[in-house]
Amino acid sequence: MGSKDAEVMKEGIIMKKLMTLALAAAMMMGVATGANAIDFKAKGQWIMSFDYGMHGTFGNGKAANNAGFKRNVGKYEDQFEAMQRVRLQLDAVASEALSGTVFFEIGDQVWGQDKTGGALGADNNSVVELKRAHIDWMVPNTDLKVRMGIQGLALPAFTTNASQILDDDVAAVTLNYQFNENVALTAFWARPYNDNYGYVGQNDKQYNNYMDNMDMFAVLLPLTFDGVKVTPWVMYAALGPGMFDHEGHGNWGSYGSAWTRASRGLTSGFVGGDKLDSYGNAFWAGVTGEVTYWDPFRIAWDVNYGSVSYEDEKMNREGWLASLLLEYKLDWGTPGIYGWYGSGDDSNPKNGSERMPVVSANGNNDFSNFAFNGNPYIAREGVLGSTMVGTWGVGVRLKDVSFLEDLKHTLRVNFMGGTNAPKMAKYVGQGFIKDGVDVTATGFAYDPIYLTTEDYALEVGLTNTYKMYDNFTVMLDAAYIAMWLDDSRSTWGKSSMRNFSGGKSSGTYDAWNVNLSFVYSF
Repeated sequence: MGSKDAEVMKEGIIMKKLMTLALAAAMMMGVATGANAIDFKAKGQWIMSFDYGMHGTFGNGKAANNAGFKRNVGKYEDQFEAMQRVRLQLDAVASEALSGTVFFEIGDQVWGQDKTGGALGADNNSVVELKRAHIDWMVPNTDLKVRMGIQGLALPAFTTNASQILDDDVAAVTLNYQFNENVALTAFWARPYNDNYGYVGQNDKQYNNYMDNMDMFAVLLPLTFDGVKVTPWVMYAALGPGMFDHEGHGNWGSYGSAWTRASRGLTSGFVGGDKLDSYGNAFWAGVTGEVTYWDPFRIAWDVNYGSVSYEDEKMNREGWLASLLLEYKLDWGTPGIYGWYGSGDDSNPKNGSERMPVVSANGNNDFSNFAFNGNPYIAREGVLGSTMVGTWGVGVRLKDVSFLEDLKHTLRVNFMGGTNAPKMAKYVGQGFIKDGVDVTATGFAYDPIYLTTEDYALEVGLTNTYKMYDNFTVMLDAAYIAMWLDDSRSTWGKSSMRNFSGGKSSGTYDAWNVNLSFVYSF
C-alpha cells in the first residue's frame, strides 16, 4: 500500500470518527431539546468503615450458645474487619407533580472477601443491588400524592425513630392526602413476598409459586396540632401457606426450609405439620406520638400491638410492645430517659408465641447502636436482636453533647432483660421433637438472642461525630455489653442435642466493638 493510499485511509478513519461524534452530539442535543423540562438530581454516599471488637468469648459458654448467639450473630467473625458501601440515587423531576427515582447500592464490601467484591482484582459483580425504584405523581387537580414501586416504607415511631414492626425497602403503592394543616391520611398496599417458593397440595401435587404471596394493607392518620403529634394506624396482612416452603414439603416452614426474616417474625417458631390450604391472617395496630408543647421538654411514646393466626394454632403469634421517652433540650445537649416493655412467651409452647409479630425492622434504633440495629452507617450491631420484642429495658442518654464546633457526643447506658418464660429455653434451637413439640429449624425464632426473665444485660455506648467538611463526617462509635444468662439446668444450662463449643459457663458474657466510619455524602 502506497503512502497516498494510507493517508486517504487515515483521513477516512478520522472522518468516520468525526461523523460518529457529530451524530452522538446531535442525539444528545435532541434528547436535551425533547426533555428540557426534566431536572436530574443526583445524591450519593460513600462509607468506609473499620470495626474492631471481641465477639468470640461472648458465645463460648453453653448458655450463650444455647440462647442462639453463635449461630446467629457470627461467633467466628474476625476481630478486625474493614468494609465499604456506596449508594447512588438519581431523581428525574419533571415537576412538583411528577418525578422518578432509582437508588443503587454497592456493598457491603468486606475488604479482602471475594464474594462481596473486596478481594484482589475487585471484579466480583454480585454486590450491586437495586435498593429503590419508584415514581411519584399527583392526581390532577387534587392534592393526592401517589408513590409506586420499590420504596422505603416504615410505620411511625417517635421514641426509637425506627419501627419495630416494619421499616425496610419493599414493593408498594402508597397514597398520601393532606386534608388541612392538622389532618393527613396515608394508605399503602405492599407485597413483600410472592412467586418465590411453592406449595404441595393434596396427593403431593406440586404447585410452584402457588399461594406463596404476602400482601399488606395499612392506613395511617397523622394528626398535627400546636405542640402535639399523634398518629394512630392499623395494618392487615394475608400470608399464603407456600410463603416459606421453597423445598416443596407443603408445610409452613417445614423441614429444610429457608427460615427467612419473615418466618422468624411472623410465626411462633413452631413448625406446623398440616398441609394448609388457607391464608394466614395478620393484624397490627398502634398509637404513636410526641408532645413538644412545653419545649424544650419533649415526651414521646409508641404503643404497638400485633397478632398472626393460622389454621395450625400452634403457629400463632400475638403480643405488644410499648416505649416511652422523656428528654429536655439544653444549649449543650439533650439529656433523656426512656424505657420499653414487650410481651414475652409463656411456658406453654403449644399455644403459640406471646411476642409481637414482626415483618422486617431494618431502621436505625435510637436507643442502641450495638445491642439493637442503631448504627446509621456500617458496623456490627444487633447483638441482642434487630427488634426489642420479647425484652424490657430502661436507659439514660446524653444526646448531641457539644463543647467544640462540629463535634458532637452521645452517651447511652441501657439495662435490659427478657420477658420470655425460662421454661421456653429448652425448646429453643434444639433441632428435634421435644415433649411433642416440633422445634426444627430456629426453634422459637430468637432474633438472634432469646432472653428469658432470668437473663439480663447492661450496655454502655459512646458515639462521637465530627463534621470535618460540609459533606464529610467522621464517626467513632464504641459500645460494650455485659450479659448475665442463667446457667442453671432450668434455663440455658440444659444439655443440648446440637453441637456447641463446650466452653466454660461463667454466667457472664461480654461483647464489645469499636467502629470508625468515614462518610462522604452529597
